[in-house]
Amino acid sequence: MKKQTAKEVGGWWHFTGEAEIFEASNPDRLSRLYFPLCNEAGLLSAITPMLHGDIKTGQNHFLTLPLAAEDLHNTRSARNFWISVEGKAPWSATGSSASASLNRANPKNAETSRLEAGALWHRLTRENRSLGLRAITTNFVPADRERVEIMRVEITNTGRKPVSITPTAAIPIFGRSADNLRDHRHVTSLLHRIDTDEFGVLVTPTMSFNERGHHPNSTVYAVLGCEGEGQAPIGLFPTVDSFIGEGENFDAPRAVFEDRDPPKLAAAALQGREAVGALRFRTRKLNPGKSVSYLLILGIGDSRKEVMSWLKAYGSDEKVREALDDTKRFWKDQLDRIQVATDDPHFGRWTRWVILQPILRKIFGNSFLPDFDYGRGGRGWRDLWQDCLGLLLLDQTVPPSSTLPPATDVRSLLLNNFAGVRMNGTNATIIGKKPGEFIADRNNISRTWMDHGVWPWVTTSFYLQQTGDLGFLLEDAGYFGDQDLPHGDKTKGTVLEHILIQHLTAYFNTGGHGNIRLEDADWNDGLDMAPEQGESVAFTAMYAGNLLEISESLRVLQQREGIQKVEIAAEIMTLLEATEPSIGISPSAKQDRLKAYRSRCAKGISGTRVAVSLDSLIVDLAQKGEVLAKQVREKEYIKTAGGYAWFNGYYDNRGGRVEGETSHGVRMTLTGQVFPILSGVATNEQVQQCFAAAKKYLQDRKWGGYRLNTDFGDVQMQLGRAFSFAYGEKENGAFFSHMVVMFANALYRRGFVDEGHDVLNSLYRMSMNSDIAKIYPGIPEYFNSEGRGLYHYLTGSASWYLFTLVAQVMGVRGIWGDLLLAPKLVPEQFGSLGQVKISTQFAGKQLQIVYLNRSKTPYGQYRIDSVLLQGRTFPLPTQRQNEITIPRATLSQIVSPTVEITVSLS
Repeated sequence: MKKQTAKEVGGWWHFTGEAEIFEASNPDRLSRLYFPLCNEAGLLSAITPMLHGDIKTGQNHFLTLPLAAEDLHNTRSARNFWISVEGKAPWSATGSSASASLNRANPKNAETSRLEAGALWHRLTRENRSLGLRAITTNFVPADRERVEIMRVEITNTGRKPVSITPTAAIPIFGRSADNLRDHRHVTSLLHRIDTDEFGVLVTPTMSFNERGHHPNSTVYAVLGCEGEGQAPIGLFPTVDSFIGEGENFDAPRAVFEDRDPPKLAAAALQGREAVGALRFRTRKLNPGKSVSYLLILGIGDSRKEVMSWLKAYGSDEKVREALDDTKRFWKDQLDRIQVATDDPHFGRWTRWVILQPILRKIFGNSFLPDFDYGRGGRGWRDLWQDCLGLLLLDQTVPPSSTLPPATDVRSLLLNNFAGVRMNGTNATIIGKKPGEFIADRNNISRTWMDHGVWPWVTTSFYLQQTGDLGFLLEDAGYFGDQDLPHGDKTKGTVLEHILIQHLTAYFNTGGHGNIRLEDADWNDGLDMAPEQGESVAFTAMYAGNLLEISESLRVLQQREGIQKVEIAAEIMTLLEATEPSIGISPSAKQDRLKAYRSRCAKGISGTRVAVSLDSLIVDLAQKGEVLAKQVREKEYIKTAGGYAWFNGYYDNRGGRVEGETSHGVRMTLTGQVFPILSGVATNEQVQQCFAAAKKYLQDRKWGGYRLNTDFGDVQMQLGRAFSFAYGEKENGAFFSHMVVMFANALYRRGFVDEGHDVLNSLYRMSMNSDIAKIYPGIPEYFNSEGRGLYHYLTGSASWYLFTLVAQVMGVRGIWGDLLLAPKLVPEQFGSLGQVKISTQFAGKQLQIVYLNRSKTPYGQYRIDSVLLQGRTFPLPTQRQNEITIPRATLSQIVSPTVEITVSLS
């Protein structure tokens, strides 16, 4: 990547000397900023520079108030810690108070604020010069099986005189489903039963409120606390009324501002009330330079016994330090699996945050950080498969003989995923929490995204190349059954059969212009208003490329495994050429074939299986793939009077071509170019022309990034809701990271390395321009027209970025199980030392690879001059090339878990 200048890196945060750790100055002066905290046990937190943000385990269990990004300023969501000093106004050590807001508005009087953060811990330092006090608050979620967030507050006397302090922690407890934020908010508080312990407040609602059917509740929401040495608080304010007082709020609670004593509430006063974990600690004198610490445990448990066990695990400074160290080690192990070093000192550290993002999405889904527009929880079908690209790079690719338990190794994970496919070619759209658990749709709306059949093959193909495990295609997997196809869960078929069904049904789902129908949308969810006559040219290209790839993979299966026939369900035969030719028939005739097949599936699967020769299947798929490829390549390539050319990506619900020169100006989509290139459908000349058109019409001159589309200047009611969004936001012309990364990946794959680097580097530069992007390190879902990053962390673009960086830019990937080294690096990446390093996993080994290019020879001109494998010369082919294959067997013979490879380019 191009080395960033100080200005481009930004001024309010910077990396420190330790890996991914960064520091931020006064981050509380930025809106919408948040940081994730979580563990694999399912505790999900978001935390802001003022320690606002929610804590939950899912849609139905929020410890604190559910928040959207626009509500992060809400002090009712604050993890607050008040310090009272005699004769002085109370101070919020987290900056969450009315006076702190005034100070931020008048920087001359502001107390200083500094954030330090790493994977995954968050440390806020605030200093109040007038009080002579400093507060360092550390928050993290232990990387173990406990669903708790730990908050450690250290108060230091920075003045010259002793000072007496009285601390009061205050964390409002929501204790119910996010649905109850507006649905029966007061009624559900009447279910609360508040229990007090000397160490804190526990809330156990009597039931889970749902008008479709109420259920008994055993979930406990708790805020516990103690001093660093383990001493309990001296009292509690367990209800909102007792803490804030009549007519006040959490900015100025009467319990703190009027120095009230903790009340002794009768049992009746603890039932049916809004709760708060407000803990009063004893008054103590703090001498100059001395510090005192306080520990808070915020969590969601299944019983009172479980909750109280947290005190034993985390009830002292020593235990919290151990838990924090363990957590840091856990996340370091995850991030160390891929390490990149170029001449840009920031790039490798920034990449660590990108590596973290697919893991975060696996834990959070799409919905449990403050940008939760994607609904009520979970990931979607497309997310599942694309995230696996990143996870395949982070996890060691496990061979079939693995002794790991099911669903923990990569192979089992992929196999379970196929259970979401229906026999009729559609699939479940929402992923459950357990491996192989699927939900038909979101919000009880049954929809079909026409691109969904593409992604399982993309991921499976990568797995096959990484491992050489061709037998995976012949493993049995279940089908998804629901109200649309109730018998599905009783039927099984091979992975290959699942893949065939998804692609053959797509092939026959043809629109009037010969492309695959758009249905309810493709990758761009915003193209959701053309279900009758809409067509997706973009994904017609992708299905074409997939069909051709599947055909080639079956040829390799035949050659390597000696398999000549495979069994498939008899019903599928109606979609094959051997039964009835489809090449050259009309779109309506293809639709009739598809309807006939789905009608047979709806009546019930016969269970009859038919042996099909691989030879005939290879030819069949190749023919279908070429038909679709020719359709896109020859009929959908448009040229303008100005000499530019690109692919039309869509037809709208009137059957009208979407892209080209119109009376409203040039209309062009990035998606329409990405998939013809990525799939291999576009010719090299077309690739070059598409890139030139994208530079002309989609690249922003100010920020350098590539927009998702030009401004259509119309709401496009015959195409999709996206065009009703403000231009430059979301799916209407934003710098949509996911599609930009796929554009880069497509260009790299086709050998257009300078062009691919230009596109990929635009994302890095925009992400690192923190003064404009206003985000922490990582990739957001998109940048708006102001260059601001939005929907941070939970985006599929992170997986695709890693996939592109490792497999294409660094060129470290599998080829039917063997290791291929095919670097596609530009001269500036080699820097002053003339080298680039990558550490990544392959075949159960941690590869440490160094590429040397002292002369900085450009890609296309350099060849591999020599290869050292564990310090020994590895033989090269007679004719030098710019890539080299190292057999998997050679790697397996190396005893060491780490394999060092040095590749000299000249």
